[in-house]
Amino acid sequence: MDHFHYLDDRIYCEEVALDQIAEAVGTPFFCYSEKTLCHHLSVFQQAFAKTAHLICYSVKANSNLAVLDVLARNGAGFDIVSGGELERVRRVGCPGNKIVFSGVGKTREEIRQALDHGVLMFNVESRSELYRIDTLAGESGVKAPVALRINPDVDPKTHPHISTGLKRNKFGIPYHNALDLYRDARRLPHIQLVGLDCHIGSQLTILSPFVDALKRVLTLVSTLKREGIDLQYLDLGGGLGIPYDQSHAPPLPDHYASALLKELEGFDLTLILEPGRVIAGNAGVLVTRVEYIKDNEDKRFVITDAGMNDLMRPALYDAYHGIQPVVRRFGREEEMVDVVGPICESGDFFARDRLLPAFAEGELLAIRSAGAYGFVMSGNYNTRPRAAEVMVRGNRYAIIRRRETLDDLLRSESLFDKGQSWPQPDV
Repeated sequence: MDHFHYLDDRIYCEEVALDQIAEAVGTPFFCYSEKTLCHHLSVFQQAFAKTAHLICYSVKANSNLAVLDVLARNGAGFDIVSGGELERVRRVGCPGNKIVFSGVGKTREEIRQALDHGVLMFNVESRSELYRIDTLAGESGVKAPVALRINPDVDPKTHPHISTGLKRNKFGIPYHNALDLYRDARRLPHIQLVGLDCHIGSQLTILSPFVDALKRVLTLVSTLKREGIDLQYLDLGGGLGIPYDQSHAPPLPDHYASALLKELEGFDLTLILEPGRVIAGNAGVLVTRVEYIKDNEDKRFVITDAGMNDLMRPALYDAYHGIQPVVRRFGREEEMVDVVGPICESGDFFARDRLLPAFAEGELLAIRSAGAYGFVMSGNYNTRPRAAEVMVRGNRYAIIRRRETLDDLLRSESLFDKGQSWPQPDV
């Protein structure tokens, strides 16, 4: 459920019309519904209420400080993958014991920062990383809480670019190596083994891959316990999909919870979940304006002022996003079109061969399900300033990130003759 709806033929976010916001802030812009964010988090929390758990929202899905603040105030912890994300959650007041640090390439400085903040645990992805954390924890005079991320070699049946649980993926420790690495970790003086982590992919629309992966890692948990390695936490990551279109109906959080909790009977573990997309995805839209309608023989293009630099998912994954007119007009004909942006790339599109209402130049479009992996993946290709971000609370809205300017983009650059002088290399 989300709080974007037509009222008097205009799309509202909660109680504010999107065309009203567009008039005030310009286009393109991302618009988020605070009520939807809170509802989605609450549904996830309630689904796992019968077991000890911690919901750690995946910051990479949408890392705006206002979004993180809303979720933190409603009880969420956070899953981070960089020192920058650690700083974001620190700034919204999240204590270290509600933060898990994931990611395959943690730097020394990032590890030091996380140790200083007292994170709940590091999800360790390799032997080299484990030894690095042990060394840095020793230098800091502490023990580092660690979970090993296990790659169970389970096919998540999702897009290959967002699959993470197969042995060909870069993530995690191969299942058949896990026991030996836990044994090694137990011997390291500055490592405290507290958990096991497993995340198999993103935008999963069936439950069986989750269950298959869980069964494999629970076998490992039992083996570890027999060897005297008694874990406290089981981190099952995120990955639950959302309905980008009406043809797919991913499992609801309560069905997801029921399937997992059935397998977990008899295990005394605190469950950690890392939902991202399922909380933020349908809590946001990208609003853009039609600049041109262009006909190339038998092909019609709707050209918008937003481009692939604003919303990368269609170009990167051939991902589907629903597209609707912000102001609805009944009786207009539908036509087969490509909705594209202004970027000088053939991959710059939001929809291809899509049957949509006949749009007019100057009209506003809402690109749905843009609350996750939208702004966070945006960039400045073609020297385009990034879009504004807006959050709605009831009948009020606020700009939570102002639109970038060209001065913002160029401020850190300098001409060679005006840059810092460096000594000439020896020849």
